[in-house]
Amino acid sequence: MNPATHIPPKVSLREVRPDDLPILFEHQCDPEAVRMAAFKSRDRDAFMAHWARIMANPACTLRTILADGGVAGNIGSWTDGAERLVGYWIGREFWGHGIASAALAQFLADETTRPLSAHVAKHNSASIQVLRKAGFTPVQKKSFDLPEGTTIEEIVFRL
Repeated sequence: MNPATHIPPKVSLREVRPDDLPILFEHQCDPEAVRMAAFKSRDRDAFMAHWARIMANPACTLRTILADGGVAGNIGSWTDGAERLVGYWIGREFWGHGIASAALAQFLADETTRPLSAHVAKHNSASIQVLRKAGFTPVQKKSFDLPEGTTIEEIVFRL
């Protein structure tokens, strides 16, 4: 990315490869990203076991997000009960460059299941903006307690 000229990065998606996982692991360890997502990071073994499981699940659609050819994050969809969900995680060094919006738009061209839902922490205004830009609308507000006693408020968006 070239911040001096403000040229947006070229964003593309591809299948997740095993050599992407160390980069994706580091992304989900970032304390600010964890706070924004309101999702606890996993240790390396748990992270690798989780990814081995979801990569082997044919009901999961998983893509690596590339920005100017480098791994910038991941995006995927999966089924949870009767609900089809979409989620993404962008490395903090890539925030604020339109990468999540571009990746979600590309992903939605291939993931045609509707309705499609996304759960986002109420305080994550950047992710809310990405979802709205893609045509998602808020349909429900929820709150839940984390094991350490913190209450998280989230908004469910649907497309």
